[in-house]
Parts: sequence; structure tokens; C-alpha cells
Amino acid sequence: MGAGPRVVVVGAGMGGLAAALELASAGAAVTVLERHGAPGGKMREVCVGGTGIDSGPTVFTMRRVFDELFAAAGQRLDDHLQLDAADLLARHAWLDGSRLDLYADVERSAAAIGELAGAAEAQAYRRFARHSRRVFETLDEPFMRAQRPGVFGLARALGLRRLPDLLGIHAFRSLWAELGRHFSDPRLRQLFGRYSTYCGSSPFRAPATLMLIAHAERDGVWVVRGGMQRLAEALAGTAEAAGAELRYGCHVSRLLTGDDGGVAGVELDGGERLAAKAVVFNGDAAALAGGLLGDEARRAVPGRVAPPTSLSALTLSARARASGFPLAYHTVFFGDDYRDEFDSIFVRRAMTKTPTVYVCAQDRAPGAGPDGGAERIFCLANAAPGDMDAATAARYRERLLATLERHGLALEPADGALVATAPPDFGALFPATGGALYGQPTHGWRSSFLRPGSRSRLRGLYLAGGSVHPGPGVPMAAQSGRLAAASVRADLGLESA
Repeated sequence: MGAGPRVVVVGAGMGGLAAALELASAGAAVTVLERHGAPGGKMREVCVGGTGIDSGPTVFTMRRVFDELFAAAGQRLDDHLQLDAADLLARHAWLDGSRLDLYADVERSAAAIGELAGAAEAQAYRRFARHSRRVFETLDEPFMRAQRPGVFGLARALGLRRLPDLLGIHAFRSLWAELGRHFSDPRLRQLFGRYSTYCGSSPFRAPATLMLIAHAERDGVWVVRGGMQRLAEALAGTAEAAGAELRYGCHVSRLLTGDDGGVAGVELDGGERLAAKAVVFNGDAAALAGGLLGDEARRAVPGRVAPPTSLSALTLSARARASGFPLAYHTVFFGDDYRDEFDSIFVRRAMTKTPTVYVCAQDRAPGAGPDGGAERIFCLANAAPGDMDAATAARYRERLLATLERHGLALEPADGALVATAPPDFGALFPATGGALYGQPTHGWRSSFLRPGSRSRLRGLYLAGGSVHPGPGVPMAAQSGRLAAASVRADLGLESA
């Protein structure tokens, strides 16, 4: 362990691991406390019939975030993981029998779109690809990689010369409305509108800026051989090699404060106390607002931080024989009423009649393929957070499977082995979330500016994770940890990693 100031990191999700690695590499004495038995947070692996199945994120984008993380520790990402770049991003299917494969290569995607919807839509896609790239490049450095800028701070960072770029991201228009300006075919609006769900949001209410996700995918989708849990393990192992101590099965019950009113450490469930100069909290900010880490922690975040209301999910993890449909590694099976799907979740807080279902066939990764027997299958349908009793969860599971059957896909679990996870289960796994998986939804242009930044209102307490700036998703959560580490280093006078 480093000889520098002691820093406690609460939570070994992507944000916590990133912060721990950078702080340990900068010489801090870092202790990571994780309530579960393994690192990764929402990047979880479910064991079914003795086989580990990715049952959270299944790929990652924005590889440079992880390259930089490992470089900060004097390491190379490729020395710790075997990565494959996905050429086919996803296969998409509609109930009318139409299908579309989307590729990392713009021209291959344009050709596929031309076959589906005609030459005009293929040309529209080329324009969309150029526009989504401009949105990404406009927001990358001054927003996603910066400490929580406000609207005016973002404008200042870009400068007068790039003000037209800022106006061109159409932040005041919904993603759905902006997609309508690009595409006439409703299937293409549905396909690219789905990117809002990566942030737990509705395409009908999310800002058009989220089209930057389309460029992030085209720029590189990476599949980790052996599953995403290997990424979490690699980060944890590299942090330990840099001097961090990782402790699992540790539940932090409250933050400790000193006579000066700042953070002085943490207390565990069993009464053990760990003193610290700084604490990085890698959990949902709502947990602090709700008093889950003690009354002193309530004042650490703005009073507007409310229980999360972004998308939750019903997921199925199984070893199953798949037949009747040519699955890709990623396949999206759309329902028949997209607007009603999101109205059900965000307005009525009810089950969707015909949910869109995402399926990850994990033995069909780049360079691999099923052997004809049972394969690792992960299915996800969006759901409202909050209570869902067992009977309702069972009915929703049947609706999920019925959607797949309408598309022609039959799944036969091997030995009946299938693990379902419903919103209340996610709520139990991730306290104070109610099962919401992305913090607050990104609805409206102001939403991205309302997330807490890395510095909390309680001196010495720093925030990381998908509920804080720059937002949810594997690379963004990791980036939040890097921003938290940068704040800690600046405040404690540590050298940069």
C-alpha cells in the first residue's frame, strides 16, 4: 500500500475501480470496500449450471478510457485482456419479418439500410453518421472528459469559433424528433432511438445529443474474451498491484466526520472504523440523499437528488438451445408499439405489452460460434423500477419469451436452468436505486447538467458512478472515477498518476 494519504473507496464498480487504480498509482494508500463478493458492480456475472454468463453490460465502447487507465499504472490493457473488435454491431428484427444488420463500417451499414428501406434512407444514414460524429467530437473533451461543466462553462470551453458546433447538437430537440428529421422509415427511427435506453431513458424525452452514442459504437465495440467480468478483475488486479487493498463482503454503514465538519473515514456494519483523508463513494447519489450512509451524508448532495427513475429491466440468464432465428452476438427484437412501450414504463409504470428484447448470444462473439448444443444466452427487456411481485415478474417473463417466439426464436434452457432478475432484485443488489439501473433518466436538455459532479458538498467526500457526471454506461462510469481521482489528487496534493 502507498505511503501517501489514506483514501477509502466505497464500491468496486467501474467508477470505484478506476478511482482506486489512479489514486494508488499516484501514491495514495487506497482501501476499496465492496459489499458483494467480487468486483464489477452492475457488470455482473451470473452462474447458471456452473457457467458464468454476462448479465449486465456485455461489451464496452470508448476503449481509450481504459487504455489511459492502464497506462496511468504503467500497464497496457492488451497485456491483461483479450479483446475483439466487433464488426457486426447488432442484428435487428421487426415483427413484419424485416431484418437489418448494423456494422461498424458506415458504408456496409448504408448498403444494408438501402436494401431494407431504399437508397434515400441509405443516404440519410450517411448524413446521420456524419452528424452523430460531430456531436460526439463537440462534447467529448469539454463535457464528457471535463469536471462537470455548466451550460456557460461548456460554451466557454468550446469558444466562439466552435459555437456553431454547440448549436448544431440540437440539445433542445428530442432524440425522436431529430431522428425524424433524418429518417422517413419508422424502423430506422426505432433502431437509432434505442440508443437512449443505454442511458435508461425514453427516445421521446431524451435530448438529441444522445445520438453521439451511435458514433461511439461505430468507433469501436469491444468484446472481452471470457466475459466482461474479466475487465473488472483486470482493473481490480492492476489496482492491487499498484498498492491498493481490496476487501469484499464489507458493508459501509456510515460516513465519519471530524471536528472540522469534513469526512474523517467510514464505519462498517460490524463497528470497524477506517480513518481516511478522503472517501470516494461509488454508489448511487440517492443513497446519500436517503441517509443510507448516515445523517451527515445527507448534506453531501443537492436536495434535488431523488430516488432514481431511469429504466430497470427484467433479465433472463440461461444456458439454452436456440433455434428458428439466426442470432448474432447482439440481436434486438423490436415490439410493435415503441411509443406505448415507453409510456408503459415512464407514465403508467406498468408492464409493456410487447417489449423490445435484447439478446446476447455470448458464444457467438467475433471469431466464435455455437457448437449446436446449449449456449450462453442473456435476454433483457426494459421495465419500470420499483415493486414487481413474483407473479407479475413471471407474467412479464412470459411476454418477453412470447415476443421472441413471434420473431421465430425458440429458447430451450438446458436442464431447465434459467435465472431471472426483476426490478426488485436489482433494487436489493444496488441500494437506494429501487431497481433503476442508470440513476436519473436523461430527459430534457438540462438533465445532463443536473447530475452531481465528482466533488460533493461534504468536504473530503467524492462521487463516482453512473448516477454522477458524465453519466451511465461502462466507459462513462469509469470516466467518473477518473474525474473523482483527479479531484482527490488536486485537493490532497498528490502527483498525477
